[in-house]
Amino acid sequence: MQGKISINIKLVKVAFLLGCVFCLSTFITGPIALVFGFLFSHFFGHPYHQLNNKAMNWLLKIAVVGLGFSMNFQEALDASIEGFSLTALFILGTLILGYIAGKWFRIERKIAYLISSGTAVCGGSAIAAIAPVINASEKSISVSLGVVFLLNSVALLCFPPIGHYFDLTEYQFGLWSAIAIHDTSSVVGAAMTYGEEAVKVATTVKLARALWIIPISLVSIFLFKGKNNSIKILWFIFMFIGVILLNSYFSFPNLLVYSITEISKSLLVLTLFLVGSDLSVEKIKSAGWKPMILGASLWIIISVISLLIIL
Repeated sequence: MQGKISINIKLVKVAFLLGCVFCLSTFITGPIALVFGFLFSHFFGHPYHQLNNKAMNWLLKIAVVGLGFSMNFQEALDASIEGFSLTALFILGTLILGYIAGKWFRIERKIAYLISSGTAVCGGSAIAAIAPVINASEKSISVSLGVVFLLNSVALLCFPPIGHYFDLTEYQFGLWSAIAIHDTSSVVGAAMTYGEEAVKVATTVKLARALWIIPISLVSIFLFKGKNNSIKILWFIFMFIGVILLNSYFSFPNLLVYSITEISKSLLVLTLFLVGSDLSVEKIKSAGWKPMILGASLWIIISVISLLIIL
């Protein structure tokens, strides 16, 4: 493939695994891991491409559940309630704007709906959950994922500097990230570079936002008259809540809590390395300029308005 450096595949596999080990250390942050993963796959290819999505999926779930050990239930509840009204407002607004803009750009209806849903709720997870409900084609799914995937990566890199520029508190940044960034991995990854409180707020509000997949899937069945009535439930969110409850009402050794939290953060950095390794120039090009403009427009509008409200 163009852009790839010719090298022995065994060496590439070893180098990739060493890169994974490096990401588990404390010497690399989430944004750097994302760029590192992209550059590695761009120049050397991805030796474990078929396993990548499954690995990302499981690592993210384990990391998020593990982060629950550093949180208190009352604090998490307060953050979720605080962000509920903003979340509901922006989800509804995004879906309406996406419908109007999709019509205006003359984008295929299901592609526009998947991009809007991914932007409104939780990126790739929302697209994966809603696609079978509306009987979306493989092309519609890949285009939508490509758009959301790219914008997700951009958000992870640019949100922390913007937060520091506007002198956002950790609470404000966590809330803003949870509302305006697509996927959970990038939300928590951005918050990790900002501080502990930002991580707690971002994680709880984001996972509360992810639960909107259920009502949106039900509405999607009605809108598209889908025959597939199965709805994907994100069970790891309830596990995350369960861990917070355990941590709030039972006393665990400080060393254990600290160790689990640090391991979870390292797993999240590794997840972002895998996210970056799955991003390619080919995927970006295949998405097309109209869906990309739609996704970018929705994301920028949400980011700007939510930042102004939080400020």
